[in-house]
Amino acid sequence: MHAAALRLELRIPGVRSLKAKRGVLKAVSSMLSTTFPVAVSEVDHQDQWQRATLGVALVAPQASQLERLIHAIQRTMLEHQDVELIEMGVSYLEER
Repeated sequence: MHAAALRLELRIPGVRSLKAKRGVLKAVSSMLSTTFPVAVSEVDHQDQWQRATLGVALVAPQASQLERLIHAIQRTMLEHQDVELIEMGVSYLEER
């Protein structure tokens, strides 16, 4: 089993309130969790209108599948029209 945690730093240019931000993040989180086998949560910048950080947890049976999944998520976020992916960090979980 191979696991990773992604940290997606986002800019949300089209929102003017926290309520609008929550709507965009709910749509993004839903899209990610229905498209990919992942769990998504907002982990930072909860009080800023146009900034957000999402944590994404993913697991795959093989390292190559995990890498493909990470790249597919990155590609999807780069193509998403409502948010701008500023940075993506990856942390791998070590097997013991």
